[in-house]
Amino acid sequence: MRRYIRALLLCTVFAVFSGLYVYSKLVNTDVSVGGNGARRAFIPQRGTGARRGSAVRAGPQKPHWYNSIKRLYLHIFAEDQLHASFMEALESWPDFFRSRFNYTVYSISFPSENAGEWKKLFKPCASQRLFLPLILKDIDSIVYVDSDILFLQPVDDLWDFLSQFNPSQLAAMSPEHEEPRIAWYSRFARHPFYGRTGINSGVMLINMTRMRSTFFKNDMTQVGLSWEELLMPLLQKYKLNITWGDQDLLNIIFHHNPEFLLEFPCKWNYRPDHCIYGSNCASAEEDGIYILHGNRGVYHDYKQPAFRAVYEAIKKYSFGSDPVTSLLDPLMEELLKTTHTYCGKSNTLFTKRLTLSLANINRKTPHGR
Repeated sequence: MRRYIRALLLCTVFAVFSGLYVYSKLVNTDVSVGGNGARRAFIPQRGTGARRGSAVRAGPQKPHWYNSIKRLYLHIFAEDQLHASFMEALESWPDFFRSRFNYTVYSISFPSENAGEWKKLFKPCASQRLFLPLILKDIDSIVYVDSDILFLQPVDDLWDFLSQFNPSQLAAMSPEHEEPRIAWYSRFARHPFYGRTGINSGVMLINMTRMRSTFFKNDMTQVGLSWEELLMPLLQKYKLNITWGDQDLLNIIFHHNPEFLLEFPCKWNYRPDHCIYGSNCASAEEDGIYILHGNRGVYHDYKQPAFRAVYEAIKKYSFGSDPVTSLLDPLMEELLKTTHTYCGKSNTLFTKRLTLSLANINRKTPHGR
């Protein structure tokens, strides 16, 4: 376990995205990308129950205790040297939690003819997400999250955005920023991007059936290209102009095809950018943070202590402990120590959804005399 934690911390600090999570509605998948198919370790199911596409927080440490999800299926993409640690950690969870999900661990895989180029894009493994529709060929829809994601709200509500898709929409993401005057894309991008501020790819909901069957408008040809046909020409055209790798390519694609994208609010992908210069995520101000995205390694340094406090509180929580006294109360105490920072001044946003979720669970839990 210690060996895994060291590896995960290292990979997360350098944004390697070692644990690339995808959660789907189906169990069996055929895995092949060109001539470089991904090896996989299939873990048999435990227990019974409906299979439902969904997601848990990144990193095989502890799940949330939300009771609303019947069954999760996790597709975990990671470097080969991390596979044993992932499985060891996940299999160590108590049966009450472990029986609620099944998983498969995959090797990182790119098309064989261009594998080296894709691996060098931004960070190793980061562009793997672009090829999920081609790898998970039998999967209809997925929730994808980066390895630095913490769910503070049941994933069911994110999955429910699928029901809001109109007939043309095939993906959902949140804006990169709320304020164009301080947004990265509107100030620095040297390529087309979606909307006023671009989109962030750390949390994505994808209807992969639609993505595989759609032809995308582009600025390279007069005809639409399929997803598989589009990716490499796009990289070749823009590789000298992109900074954030695969996320920039997604921005270019949806710039030309905005009708295919549904935006969900920033509370579903809350990053340091939403508070580092003062609070600028209106949906989180109103409802609290649903998903915390600790990009740029903020869980593991002291630049944004409010983000680190949430990560450390969940990391220290022990199965079976009272989540109020062992998680929520200590977290609130630590967050009060961060009010010297702009993000810390918004500390109540970090615990609002967690407080409500625990209150709901307490109401549902029968109490003896």
